Amino acid sequence: MAQIPEPPAPSSAVPSAAPTSADVARLAGVSRATVSYVLNNSSAVRISEATRRRVQEAAEELGYVPHAAARSLRAGHSRMVLMPSPSVPAGPLYSQFFNDLQWALGRLDYTVVQYGGMGLRGDEAARAWAELRPVAVIVPGGGLGPQGVHVLKRSGARAVVIMGPECIEGAHTLLLDHGEVGHSAGVHLLARGRRRIGVVTPREPGLDAFSGPRLDGVRRAVDGTAATVTELPLAYREDAAAGLAGRWRSLGLDAVFTYNDEYAQLLMRALQDERVSVPDETAVVGADDLMLGRLLRPRLSTVHIELPSGQDLAELVDRAVRDPACAPRVHDSLGARVVHRESS
Repeated sequence: MAQIPEPPAPSSAVPSAAPTSADVARLAGVSRATVSYVLNNSSAVRISEATRRRVQEAAEELGYVPHAAARSLRAGHSRMVLMPSPSVPAGPLYSQFFNDLQWALGRLDYTVVQYGGMGLRGDEAARAWAELRPVAVIVPGGGLGPQGVHVLKRSGARAVVIMGPECIEGAHTLLLDHGEVGHSAGVHLLARGRRRIGVVTPREPGLDAFSGPRLDGVRRAVDGTAATVTELPLAYREDAAAGLAGRWRSLGLDAVFTYNDEYAQLLMRALQDERVSVPDETAVVGADDLMLGRLLRPRLSTVHIELPSGQDLAELVDRAVRDPACAPRVHDSLGARVVHRESS
């Protein structure tokens, strides 16, 4: 007769109850209040370095981490700063800015969360963000209106910061006028004696919020002169660039501003394949001042863009969180200057 196997013994790997701050306090030989002060980096009470180290070692030994929700309840607000993901692929310039901002906010004891809800715009996006109850929201680009700002503030957001081309009622605004990028490129090309200027505008969806103002900026630069501006829609593909380069001489252009350095690299390679000399026949100017521009031959002239520093923006958010009644401010925060190299 087959023997019925014994049921397996309970696994010792089953996790026990999560450690609490009381457990940390007992192991470190301090009060729970001291544990809270140490682990929340509070400066309200002076604590010796030896005590601080003892609490940190006890927390590490037990595997204890503070409960964010509980801390939010005590403080009356979260420490979450929400930043929606951009609706277009983020380039190196934006990625570096976000990394600097995340580091600076972390130093101020905030947690940065990127919200990846694709396709959400305006008030619909604001309601989705509000569900997470962030203490602050930083919105890159446009699309959020006064009603969306109101929804966020009603949900507990103490600071709403818009990084875009226009002011929004109720929000702090960092004005980013991309027209200045195009204007700088246009002024530079005029000074170099160029009078028939092409402007590459990406065909990729979502970039028109940046490319349109840059095109308008070039037009503004040549207004009142004999120079002309020709818009050149271009998809970010080798075959598209080759097609444009193939008819380049028929366009009669002696210069091109290529929206950014990546489009400059794409088009400049295609022009060289067609034996169009850069800069003798056509001057080329990009934007963003990426490392790749210095590696091209000829080296790429570009528009260097000064975004607000992550540290400055983090401090603005922190001031608004600490004093939510302060009036929203407008900061003119985008600078643009041409870096002249061999391609122009």
